[in-house]
Amino acid sequence: MTEHPKRLIDVLRNPAQLLKLLGEYFSFDRWRRQEPINDRDSLKQFLNTRASFVGQFSLYGYLRTRAGMRYPELFDDDPFVVSINIAKWHIWLACLSDLAVYTGGFLFHQPGAREEDVSRLMQLVVDEILDETGVPDEAGKEFAAHAGEVRKRIANCRWHAITDDEAPFSQSPDALVHWAPIVKDLKEVDEDIVKNSIRFRWQKVRRDLRHLMDADALFRATTG
Repeated sequence: MTEHPKRLIDVLRNPAQLLKLLGEYFSFDRWRRQEPINDRDSLKQFLNTRASFVGQFSLYGYLRTRAGMRYPELFDDDPFVVSINIAKWHIWLACLSDLAVYTGGFLFHQPGAREEDVSRLMQLVVDEILDETGVPDEAGKEFAAHAGEVRKRIANCRWHAITDDEAPFSQSPDALVHWAPIVKDLKEVDEDIVKNSIRFRWQKVRRDLRHLMDADALFRATTG
C-alpha cells in the first residue's frame, strides 16, 4: 500500500477517481504489495487508508446499488453531492475510530505490551491523522464535534477489554446507515444488509492487520 494519505483526501473529493482507486486497491496485485506495520508512520498509513477504503467503498456501493442505472446522475445534483460529501467524511471518522480501537486491542494482547504504551501510541497516531486532515470544507458543521468524539473514545478506551473479533467495529455500521443520503424508509428496509456489508469488509482488514503487524518492531520504534 503506497498511496500517501493526502492523495486519499484528494480522491475522496472526486467520485470517479475514487472508484478507479478502489478498483486498483482491491485487485490481486495490489494486495501482494502490502507493507509491514513496524513504526508509527506505517501504522498511521494503515489506519488512514483502510478506514478510507472501507468507508468510501461501502458508501458508494450502497448508493450505486440503490440508484442503479441512475447512479452517475447523482453527481449532477449539487444538493445531493453536498450530502454525499458530508456522509463520506463522517463515515470515515467512524471507520477510523473502529479500526483504531481494534488495532489498540490487538497490540495490547501481544507479548510484553503495556496498556499505557498502547494508549499513548494510539492517541498519538489518531491525533496526528485527525490533525493532518483538519476540518474539510465540505465535511459539514458536525465534523469537528465528531472528530472530538473519536479522540475521546481512543483516550478512554480500556484496551485490555478489546476482543479480537468484530465487536470493536460498532460505530461504522451505524454511521453508514445514519449518514448515507438515502430516504429514511429505504434505509429502514436496508439496515441489516447495509450494516452486514461493512462488517464483511472489515474481515479482510483484520486479517491484513494480523499478517502485517510487527508488534516488536513497532514497540521498539515508538517506546524506545
